[in-house]
Amino acid sequence: MKFPQPYTLQQIATIISCEYIGNENFPVLGMNEIHVVEQGDIVFVDHPKYYEKALQSNATIVLINKKVDCPEGKALLISDDPFRDFNALTQFFRPFEKATTLCSDTANIGKSSIIQPGVFIGNHVTIGENCMIHANVAIYDHTHIGNRVTIHSGTVLGADAFYYKKRAEGFDKLQSGGHIVIEDDVDIGASCTIDKGVSGATRIQEGTKIDNQVHIGHDTQIGKKCLIASQVGIAGCVIIEDEVTVWGQVGITSGITIGTKAIISAQSGISKSLAGHKSYFGTPADDFRKKYKEIAAIRQIPYLIEELKKKEL
Repeated sequence: MKFPQPYTLQQIATIISCEYIGNENFPVLGMNEIHVVEQGDIVFVDHPKYYEKALQSNATIVLINKKVDCPEGKALLISDDPFRDFNALTQFFRPFEKATTLCSDTANIGKSSIIQPGVFIGNHVTIGENCMIHANVAIYDHTHIGNRVTIHSGTVLGADAFYYKKRAEGFDKLQSGGHIVIEDDVDIGASCTIDKGVSGATRIQEGTKIDNQVHIGHDTQIGKKCLIASQVGIAGCVIIEDEVTVWGQVGITSGITIGTKAIISAQSGISKSLAGHKSYFGTPADDFRKKYKEIAAIRQIPYLIEELKKKEL
C-alpha cells in the first residue's frame, strides 16, 4: 500500500509513538508485507527467526521489536509490538469508510456495463466497460475491475484477509488495507469469495475463468487464462502462473507457486510448490502417473499378504 504522499521517518514514528534509528527526514513511501515490499516501504517483524529476512528484504524501513544494527541505506522503527503498530498505520492510512448508498458516489463505472439490482459497490471502486455484474454481488472498497468482466450473483470481492496473531487473550486480527484487481475478460461464478490483500493486491489476470463457490485468499496472484472449477479453496499468498487448470474441490496451502500449464485433478491437496507443464493428483499431490502407480501398488498388498501366508504354511 502506497501512501498518498511521502512521509518522513519522524512523522511515521510520531503516528505510532515509537523510537527510530536513521535520519529523521528519511523518506517513507508505503507499507507492505515482506513478500511484496519495495524500496521506500515499511515491513514489520516481531520474531527473531525472521529478523535477518526482514532486514535484508527490499523494505527500507523495518518496524522491529529489538534494537539491532541498521543495514546501510535503511531505517528502523523500534516498537514493543510491531504487529499492533503495523495495524495502527493501516488504520491511519486506510481507515474504514462507511457506505451510505448501494453504489458509492466515488465509484467509476465504464460505458455499456450492466449492474443488476441489489449490487453493492463500495468506495473508490472502478469497473471497466462492457461488464456484467449480476444481482447481489458485493464489491468492497478500492476494488479495480477491468473490461468485459462477468461476475455472478452472491460473489463477494474484497473481504478481509484471514490473518491472525495468537495472543494470551485470544486472536488479534491483522487489519487489511489492500485491494483486489480483476483484469480484462475474467469470468467469476456465483457465490465466490476473493479476499483483498493485507497491504497489496489480490490479482486475477486477464482471461481467467472461475467457477461457482471458489475461495481465493489474500494477496494471491492468479495468472492469465487459468481455469478454476467449483469448490476450490486457495489460501493466501499463492502464485498460480498462466494457463493452470484446477479441477473441483482442490485445496491449496499458502505461500506456494503452481507453474505454468499445470493441471491439478479434483480433490487433490496441494502442500508444496508444483512445477509447470505436468499433471498432478492426490493428497499430497504428486505427478499423475506416479500417483496412480502408487495406488496400483497399494492394491497389491492384500494379494502379497495372502501369498506370504501360503509360504508360511
